[in-house]
Amino acid sequence: MTGKEMFQIWAPTGKKWVDWVRPVPFVELKEHSKLYNVSNFTIPPVDYIATKAGIATFRGADENWADAAVIVDLPGTESVEVGIALAKVGYRPIPIYNGTIEQQGARANVDNQSVGTALMWGASELSKIEISDDALPAFLTDSNRMHRFRMEDSLFDNSWDVYPQDLPSADYFLNHGIHKIIVLGESLSVDLKKILYKFQKKKIEIFLAKRYEAPKKIRIHSSLLDVKE
Repeated sequence: MTGKEMFQIWAPTGKKWVDWVRPVPFVELKEHSKLYNVSNFTIPPVDYIATKAGIATFRGADENWADAAVIVDLPGTESVEVGIALAKVGYRPIPIYNGTIEQQGARANVDNQSVGTALMWGASELSKIEISDDALPAFLTDSNRMHRFRMEDSLFDNSWDVYPQDLPSADYFLNHGIHKIIVLGESLSVDLKKILYKFQKKKIEIFLAKRYEAPKKIRIHSSLLDVKE
């Protein structure tokens, strides 16, 4: 399967939300700097989410997940695995990874290639899943993306950020019936805080779900963009 074919599985023509799937990792899928086992991935249980009549619920707490988009901000390949798990319960996974890989033999800040390998595996899994045209989106990103500590000058800095153009605008979300954003991750990263603060000003509610915990509504404050639950 070529990178273009895999991209088309993740971003099928004419489907809602797929305009935000980023092509970078698919372009580099055949550019290996190290070898990975494409079959060494698993689909984790997401029994904390169920779907009923197209609405996601969290252990019966419908108000938390109803009309909510999800941002999966977990480390590396785990975000892809969770994305496939969410697809199986009715979400449309949207990979927004934007990091490049290092040259063969070089060392890098972020292991972007492993994410690309996971997307190869994910394309095979995703091709077996039927997703509704009205599915809620789950945007997939790597929480390791902003690792910028360089132990030596020769280390390739391939860190990257999520920018406003990597996600739909607040108005676009609202016009499509989405009034909540749930970040599935350990914390809110600086780049997401900047984007979600503007969403919050548009009256979109922001929630943080730490792994298997229930989503908690948070407030992002303009002063240093600190977060309070």
